[in-house]
This record gives sequence, structure tokens and C-alpha cells, in this order.
Amino acid sequence: MKRVLMLVAATVLALAPMTASAARVFVGVGGPVFYPGYYGSYWGPVYGAYPSAVFGEVKFDTKAKDAQVFVNGAFAGTIKEAKTLHLRQGTYNIEVRRGGEPTFSEQVFVTAGKTVHLQPAV
Repeated sequence: MKRVLMLVAATVLALAPMTASAARVFVGVGGPVFYPGYYGSYWGPVYGAYPSAVFGEVKFDTKAKDAQVFVNGAFAGTIKEAKTLHLRQGTYNIEVRRGGEPTFSEQVFVTAGKTVHLQPAV
């Protein structure tokens, strides 16, 4: 039994460096990232290393810089602050609100490494 455990441990330790090098990693300061996590949503810059292959972008093409952006119901900032959102791959409900005008709402699918352009008429 002891030999089996030692063999399993040695195999795991030998394979760990090979699996760690498989993902492409970008090291540095990333742009603002909206990340819906377990303890709530996080909106802000990402520092350190993260896999660059899992993020896509949502860009807003509008002149209304004071309009508010909501991602899955969570406030992400104004268009001026969040002109480009870096999001993980998946489906998101994007809303753009500006006082007294109709709300722009669209469901988008973000693909890693691709950019989705939105043109809200707000």
C-alpha cells in the first residue's frame, strides 16, 4: 500500500509541470474586468497572471458617455469608464441606461479572443 501511494504521488508530481505549461498566460496589468464571482461581482483592474485565452471584449459605440452600463443586473460603470469590457466567455445580459430615455438591453455571447460591438441608441 505504501508503494502504491508513493507511485501515485511521484506520478502527480511529475505531471504537474506539464499541465501547468499547457495554458497561455499573460503576465502584467490587465484592463478592467467584470467577473461575477461567489462573493458578488468584481469590477476593476486585474493585476498579475491570468489566462488571456478566456477573455473576450464588448465595445460600446456611442457618444453618450454618461450612460450607465449594467452586466447581468450588476452596475459596471458608465460608458466613459467602461467603453470596453473584458469578459469571460459566456452569455451576458448587457443594459445601457440613461435618465429619461428608453433602456438599451441586449443578450450577447462573448467568445474568447473576439470583440462584440454594441451600438446603443441611448
